Amino acid sequence: MKRVLTIQDISCLGKCSLTVALPLISAMGSEAVILPTAVLSTHTMFKGFTCKDLEDQIRPIADHWKKEGVTFDAIYTGYLGTEEEIELIKALITDFRTPKTLVFIDPAMGDNGKLYPAFNEAYAKRNASLCAMGDVIVPNITEAAFMTGMPYKEQYDEAYVKELLQKLAALGAKTVVLTGVSLSEGKTGVMGFDTEKQTYFTYQNDRVPAAYHGTGDIYSSVVVGALMRGISWQDAVRIAADYTAKTIEVTLENPAKPWYGVDFEATIPDLLAML
Repeated sequence: MKRVLTIQDISCLGKCSLTVALPLISAMGSEAVILPTAVLSTHTMFKGFTCKDLEDQIRPIADHWKKEGVTFDAIYTGYLGTEEEIELIKALITDFRTPKTLVFIDPAMGDNGKLYPAFNEAYAKRNASLCAMGDVIVPNITEAAFMTGMPYKEQYDEAYVKELLQKLAALGAKTVVLTGVSLSEGKTGVMGFDTEKQTYFTYQNDRVPAAYHGTGDIYSSVVVGALMRGISWQDAVRIAADYTAKTIEVTLENPAKPWYGVDFEATIPDLLAML
C-alpha cells in the first residue's frame, strides 16, 4: 500500500484541508499520514473561529518519524500559514524525499486576483521556492500570477495560459497544472505542461454555477490519490475535475445546501467508479 503524507491545517468543522484529504486518499486505496500545521474550530468562512498554530510541532514530529525509519511514497502540501512554515516544509521534503517520492504542491494562497488576507507578495515568492521542489504543482491563475510576476487577467486566451505555464515550469517543477482555466463560455477546467515531454494538456468540463469552500482541496486530494494508483497525471487531473464538479452538483440538490462545504461523502462511490 502506498503511503501519502499530507501537510496542511485541519478544521474541526468544515469540509476542507485535512478533513477532505484524509478520507479521499484513504478511499482511493493509499494510507494517509497527516501533519497538521494548525487546528481550527471551524474553517475560516465561519465567524469567530479559533486557531492554534502547530508550527513548533513540525520539526519534532519529523524527527520522530526519521528515527522510526518512516518513508513516504508521496508528500502533498496544501495551505501553509507562514513563510517560516514553508521553510520547515522545504527541509522536511529534503529529509524524506527519495528518487521514488512524489512531491505534490498545492500553493494555496489566493483567488480571484487577490492573495488571502494573511499573505503578501513576499509569501508568494517563498511559495514559489516551495513549488520549485515539486514534481507536480497545481496553482490557480491568481497564485500563478503572483509567483511568476505576470499580471492577473480575468479575461485571457490560451497564449496567456501557456505563458503562465512556461514561467511556472521555469521555477523548477516537472509537471505544472493550472486550475480554474476557462477557455470558452460555460466551461472550466485545467491546462497542464509536461516539462520533460514539452507537451501541453487541456481538459474542460461544464461550469457548475456555484462555488463552495474546500473544492480545491478535494481536487488536489483526488489527483494525489489517482497518481498513487499509477494513473497518468493527465487522467488524474481529468478525474479530479469531473469528481469535483459532481460533488458540487450533488450538493446543489441537497435541500440544506451546506454553504461550508460540499457533500463529497455521498459521491465517494462515484469517485471509485471513475477509477
